[in-house]
Amino acid sequence: MSQQRYTPEFKDEAVRQVTEKGHSVQEVAARLGVSSHSLYKWVKAVRPDKDEQRADELLDAKKEILKLRAELRRVEEERDILKKAAAYFARESE
Repeated sequence: MSQQRYTPEFKDEAVRQVTEKGHSVQEVAARLGVSSHSLYKWVKAVRPDKDEQRADELLDAKKEILKLRAELRRVEEERDILKKAAAYFARESE
């Protein structure tokens, strides 16, 4: 059984047909004359694994939390300033 070698461009195009164009692995494998097992391996190699994806999602969530906390702090400061201004002008008008 001979090991057939495919060029990186060939592999990239095969993976692109599955990931971007939405064709099934079996369909692309049959059309290109490669085994579906090989194509599954190629697709898996370019997709981030679940741990990496989860870590990226957690990092994005932490960034958003920090941004929202800063915004909340700013809004609370503005509220406090407005309360003081309202109290000042209420006393002044008496």
